[in-house]
Amino acid sequence: MYETNYHRASSIQEAVQMMGAAAEGKYVSGGMTLIPTMRLRLAAPSDLVDLRHITELKGIAVDGRSVRIGAAATHEEVATSAELGAVCPAVCDLAGHIGDPAVRHMGTIGGSIANNDPAADYPAAMLAVDAVIVTDRREIKAGDFFTDLFETALEEGEIITAVRFDAPAKAAYQKFANPASRYAMTGVFVARRNDGEVRVAVTGAGSNGVFRHQGLEAALSANWSPDAVANVAVDASDLLTDLHASAAYRANLVKVMTKRAVAAA
Repeated sequence: MYETNYHRASSIQEAVQMMGAAAEGKYVSGGMTLIPTMRLRLAAPSDLVDLRHITELKGIAVDGRSVRIGAAATHEEVATSAELGAVCPAVCDLAGHIGDPAVRHMGTIGGSIANNDPAADYPAAMLAVDAVIVTDRREIKAGDFFTDLFETALEEGEIITAVRFDAPAKAAYQKFANPASRYAMTGVFVARRNDGEVRVAVTGAGSNGVFRHQGLEAALSANWSPDAVANVAVDASDLLTDLHASAAYRANLVKVMTKRAVAAA
């Protein structure tokens, strides 16, 4: 690891000031991606600004079916939130199956979303529940936020402060996990609103990262049943092929995970 300067911010304003004074700084929360990357000397920020201790970024609030999750909420806090579990247990279940206990107690929802790993779980949830990503500067709809592999609409120095969404009437997440990392080789989050609209978001499979599948959404909007998935075609041409699975295999997993998610919901 290269030498770096560590700063512990106590407020968003202080974090912004620290970052502005850094030559090539990086924000860090759980550090689940950045720290290993630095240890491999694939990243060498001059300064690290730690966001974990900022009170404004913590907490989970539920008002009716309106949910607000602070960006510094850990996966474990999301997984075990009784308030969130009462209105949207699917997000709790998703968080409870991220990595291992060490990862869940350190990693944060804001860090995961900001990193936008193509195999991460939260991006699928945010896209499916039509979440709003709140930053220190603006609010961004999830559909506009995730732009490509490891890329988002965040501008230089911008900080995610929270995510907001209305809990759907029914929702569930199912993933085919890599047995070592627990990352999603293919994960599908399905959400059905009270008006019958269905959103299906897929992670771990797309060559451009998380995406919605319109064919599955249309089929499930017409017939909310695992059987509705059977005749939907999933095009493999835009899916990933790597050492873990081919695009064709992932195309099949998209349908299988969708069926399981609908059944679970």
